[in-house]
Amino acid sequence: MFSARVGRIIVGKVGYTVCCLFAAILVVVSGYAHRAVADLNGIGDGITIGGSSSVGAMNILVMGLESRTNFKGQCLSAALLTAMHAGKVSSCEDQTVGSQDTDTLILVHIFAGGQKAVGFSIPRDDLVTYPKAYYDGITTGKIDQAYYFAYVTSLDSTYGSSMRATERYQQANDAGQAAEIATVESVTGVKINNYVVMNLAGFFGLAQDFGGVEVCVTPTTVNGVADANLSDQASGWNAVADGYNVKKGGSQYLHLAADQALAFVRDRDSLPDTDLSRTHRQQAVIDYVIWQLKHENAFSDIGQLTALLSDADQYVITNKGFNLFNFATNMSALTGKNLKFYTLPIAGYSDIELNGSMQDVNDIDLSYIQKVVNTAFNPPAPAAKSGKAAVKKKAVPIPPASTVTVDVYNGGSTSGLAGGVSQALVSLGYKQGAVGDAPPGQTVAADTEVFYGAGASANAAKIATDFGTSASALASLAAGHVEVLLGTTSTVVPAGLSSSSTSSGSATPTPSSTAPADNGEAGGVVTVGANAKYGIPCVY
Repeated sequence: MFSARVGRIIVGKVGYTVCCLFAAILVVVSGYAHRAVADLNGIGDGITIGGSSSVGAMNILVMGLESRTNFKGQCLSAALLTAMHAGKVSSCEDQTVGSQDTDTLILVHIFAGGQKAVGFSIPRDDLVTYPKAYYDGITTGKIDQAYYFAYVTSLDSTYGSSMRATERYQQANDAGQAAEIATVESVTGVKINNYVVMNLAGFFGLAQDFGGVEVCVTPTTVNGVADANLSDQASGWNAVADGYNVKKGGSQYLHLAADQALAFVRDRDSLPDTDLSRTHRQQAVIDYVIWQLKHENAFSDIGQLTALLSDADQYVITNKGFNLFNFATNMSALTGKNLKFYTLPIAGYSDIELNGSMQDVNDIDLSYIQKVVNTAFNPPAPAAKSGKAAVKKKAVPIPPASTVTVDVYNGGSTSGLAGGVSQALVSLGYKQGAVGDAPPGQTVAADTEVFYGAGASANAAKIATDFGTSASALASLAAGHVEVLLGTTSTVVPAGLSSSSTSSGSATPTPSSTAPADNGEAGGVVTVGANAKYGIPCVY
């Protein structure tokens, strides 16, 4: 039977994210990186994953725990918990707040050469079948609970033994990491080569050493409440206190100190679609970190680097053999422009009795998720041409995207997909046209169709390629217009439409006043507008 203890922790969860996937890259631009090799090697105290390498193509799983403890099972100090708005020591000790659930899961593929990467945020409420039974024989649950169930099972098995406390908690964390890795592999269908796990104190300390983060917030109405996403009591998030001017309105940039940076990425209750929207906040902060490293030479001071790494083993764990120094060196050419983030698609929502309590879960389509991930991680190589076909033809000039208006209609059932596609096209320079559902009574094919008016055939053909189809002329379309009719089987924004999704921009643009069109439900990208400040998108 599902224990009351486990039930309390699930009900009392407060969201958390480790936004810095590339914690290792914090040393890339530092001229003193070679001095930190010993410190970096000191955090690789996790489990061994067979065949892992620190360079070359690889899949990395980033796990962010909502734990109020360090990796030795000790509750964080009262001062730290207060600063993080994360409860009291007594609540940590009686386990009414926090747990070892992985509130953040990001699976990233590094392409060979380290100059390009693509990642997927995995919604924590996805309902999955675990590869093996964990706590109390549980085999079905949310994807973020695998770590915790295995962790508790391990602690229970060593209770009363002669093992030292540090050994018990080391073994419990090993079990949690192995369980979460196996679960993500079974869902996505890919092999994980390396991993990084960070606990609650880790992000806070990292944000402090980094001097805070820059974010761009777009206000939105949630459940009829205007500007609802500007504050959240549970996480302590307060945009207005941090400088957001409601009277000014629109998207605004804010510099957040460590406590508010943590609150920003923990908040979910004030956001449309909660965790699905929160994944975009995570991705936006990663964009900023990458931009900062490339443009501001962060951590060029050995004192800053020493502060970052002094207690790293308390809040960061990697698998044995994952050499962060070699990894960081290999990744030195990566820029935000070549880093793409998506959110794994869901099939719908359910409210079910799960392991002893009623819970909201995300229903997922395993085969479709695996297809999406495999396509992104292993894109097909362009077909080789020979003979006459290999002779280059003079390219037909494609009119600038800014001269073409694109209408997007959703013929399927995925909420928000038309908006996500439209936003991606706008980020590529196209003018936004009509956005909405296909008109009632209109015949909609299974696959997406693309149509064009006079003068827009070349642009339509380019857009159609991203959907794996061809474009057709439509006499009723106005000149300079393209129409995208999303098919009944369409559920995600095509990867090809996201070429500017995390680009590094100039330092002096004005944020767009347009609210983000895609909330993550469709699995789409977070888009960065042209010349976005710090190369970050404006998010809810």
